[in-house]
Amino acid sequence: MKRVLIITYYWPPSGGSGVQRWLKMSKYLPDYGWQPVIYTTENAEYPIVDTTLENEVSPIAEILRRPIFEPYTFYKKFLGIKKEETIKAGFIQEDEKKENWKSRFSLWIRGNLFIPDARRWWIKPSVRYLKRYLKEHPVDAIISTGPPHSMHLIAMHLKEDLGIPWIADFRDPWTDIDYYQDLHLTRRSDRKHHKLEHKVLTKADKVVAVGWDMAEGLKRLGANDPAVVPNGYDWDQEQTTQNPSLSDCFTLTHIGIIGANRNEHQLWQALSELAHENEKFRCNLKVKLIGQVDQTVLRSINESDLQENVEVIPYLPHNQVFQAQQSSQVLLLLINNTPNAKGILTGKLFEYLASGRPILCIGPVNGDAARIITSTHGGITVGFTDKEKMKSVINDLYQKFLSNNLPFNESSEIEQFSRKALTGDVVKILGQATV
Repeated sequence: MKRVLIITYYWPPSGGSGVQRWLKMSKYLPDYGWQPVIYTTENAEYPIVDTTLENEVSPIAEILRRPIFEPYTFYKKFLGIKKEETIKAGFIQEDEKKENWKSRFSLWIRGNLFIPDARRWWIKPSVRYLKRYLKEHPVDAIISTGPPHSMHLIAMHLKEDLGIPWIADFRDPWTDIDYYQDLHLTRRSDRKHHKLEHKVLTKADKVVAVGWDMAEGLKRLGANDPAVVPNGYDWDQEQTTQNPSLSDCFTLTHIGIIGANRNEHQLWQALSELAHENEKFRCNLKVKLIGQVDQTVLRSINESDLQENVEVIPYLPHNQVFQAQQSSQVLLLLINNTPNAKGILTGKLFEYLASGRPILCIGPVNGDAARIITSTHGGITVGFTDKEKMKSVINDLYQKFLSNNLPFNESSEIEQFSRKALTGDVVKILGQATV
């Protein structure tokens, strides 16, 4: 077998979305003749822990773990945050009511001293360790995946020193990320971020993005013909059924984090108006939010008088998620209402598609998510501000629910997004990079 070194911060027991892409890719790489060598952390402070994912690690994967210095302990002590509370991406404080001079000062430090991110102190020790390791245990290629983008800088140094072909995989943008403008960057820090980003994009043998809009953005920033390999689904055939045990209620289920920029005010208002116009709709409506939900979202739900219709489940192990999706009448996909919304392709979209349940997406109607939903006949996308269209679509779905006529999606177009098929796409890129 050929060998590929995968440099990733997120790895089991990490839960959440960040771990899924390369946990699943590495699972299928051996089927294509590649042994994965995973370089990851020994003592990371993950926002979500899911030990069930350890069962999905490829049995022939070689796992290299090294200690990492995490600044979050000091950050939490400084702000008086409880040890068990999680830190938002980029240290962004989503609830404005909790902002104070300490949180603003901490955010300034994050943006101007932690470049490119809070894992920057892992770069030099990782390069030293991996250079020694690779001289004794060669690999044919390196893949780095970010964020955190410090992983790309580790790979870049290895590429420069050892000449090993390198693929830089972007699960999210760097300077185009939705919270970049909130980091209070000085001009010098902004230039440094862009300089490092440009070096990664131009020195990598191949750049990969999870969506088409992101790929175009990376190309504008210097990447040469970036490839697109979306996220996907990885449910066993035994898990999927055309006769799911559906909820008796008209359930709209969202899986995953709902931060302040996913607080779809118009959606809550549309549901509230439908509930006030139709008492039977109010009695049948059940909104299930599975994952972390920001306080701003809960306030909007309460202000819309929907609190009796909403159930919040903080987290489900990944092996229970599919059952929750299949039992729902409709699946909610909420896109971040940010400048880069067109390019946001959350991993949950593909798992939604695999479940076969109809999707209601709130986001750009000309975005990447809408493109995939349309091409797979997976559901419908409604713009952020189009409340009347939301009401019309939801009412139509509700009428189909009442007549037991909500469709199960059997489109063969979904199969292209299986993790195994997508791993085949990665292997083609590996082949091109190692010629």
